[in-house]
Amino acid sequence: MAKLVFGMNQSLDGYVDHTAFGPSPTLFRIFIEEAERQAGSIYGRRMYEIMRYWDDDHPEWDAERLAYAKAWRKQPKWVVSRSLKSVGPNATLVGDDLEGAMRALKAERDGEIEVAGPDLARSFTDLGLIDEYRIYLHPVVLGHGKPYFAGPRPRLRLVANDRIGEDVVRLSYVPL
Repeated sequence: MAKLVFGMNQSLDGYVDHTAFGPSPTLFRIFIEEAERQAGSIYGRRMYEIMRYWDDDHPEWDAERLAYAKAWRKQPKWVVSRSLKSVGPNATLVGDDLEGAMRALKAERDGEIEVAGPDLARSFTDLGLIDEYRIYLHPVVLGHGKPYFAGPRPRLRLVANDRIGEDVVRLSYVPL
């Protein structure tokens, strides 16, 4: 059975914003390794459109970015959207029965499947579908933006924590 994991970079005050701060080279290497191991990723429309950046090579990319793009392109993707009519390579559009589709996906797959984006994670949290929350806590204070938890905070239990590089802490929680 697959495990759905919601993990994102987060500021000290609880916000996510890929334009305000990003991973260090050490953390990016971990993200590459995770992408190589993942059984797939689930996106909402907005996050999928952001991540489509990795579909095409860019001349300024270094070896690390090329490795991430290769891992991302290889894995299957499921896109939850009512407005999109089609999706790119190795992606499947998920229609109206979100809960049924995700429960079937969990039952028929093995490994970790990434849940990308706080809005989608909120829907999955409300349905009891998230198996683990991974917060990559950065020493940044934004003061505004999109919160990591887009809805009511679920009751969680800390199962792991580790320091990554000089200034990031990964916190892993499971629902109670």
